[in-house]
Amino acid sequence: MNSIQTFAVHLLPILLAITLHEAAHAYVARYFGDTTAYAQGRMTLNPIKHIDPIGTIAIPLALFVIGSPYLFGYAKPVPVNFSRLRNPRKHSALVSLAGPGANLIMALMWLVLAIGLKKFQIQEEFFLRVAEAGVLDNLVFFAFNLFPIPPLDGGRILTSILPYQWAHRFVQLEPYGFFIVMALVMLKVLRYWMVPVMTVAHELLQALVIPLKLLL
Repeated sequence: MNSIQTFAVHLLPILLAITLHEAAHAYVARYFGDTTAYAQGRMTLNPIKHIDPIGTIAIPLALFVIGSPYLFGYAKPVPVNFSRLRNPRKHSALVSLAGPGANLIMALMWLVLAIGLKKFQIQEEFFLRVAEAGVLDNLVFFAFNLFPIPPLDGGRILTSILPYQWAHRFVQLEPYGFFIVMALVMLKVLRYWMVPVMTVAHELLQALVIPLKLLL
């Protein structure tokens, strides 16, 4: 595929991956008592509400242009007042986990669609490529966001389970987290996290669709 075709194939999966990721954070935060994101209109599937000019557009486009093996980005962070959660320490971990969890579920749905397209021999190759891109892109978002450094979800989850003294020190990395992650990407170190996590997640998804394959 040429560059334009590749961009077209990944556009919808990436938009959905980012949108549902952020909406999941907002929904779970509201469920556990914080309505901040809901009040600001972030509990929505409208991608415009979640788009960040740098994280959603510029960074994925730059990675695409330089030929990065992974396309990822981020949306406007969903505002969460953790002190308003019913159990701030426990529920903050669940709010953070909701985003990657949504990506894993989407990857499963795209995989089911890809299996169905192949089984019923749908002739439109573009749709199959979009489905396969949906699996890959959501696994990338799943693994990337679970990287254990704030402000990524993995960092927030780790903060919520560390002893209070360690958590207080660890969270101070948050202003530098983005630069640390981008440096790891440029140095090609992040792949040592991405590849194993994506591989395990993909094997889990393959195990989950075995019954579907047997039925079809």
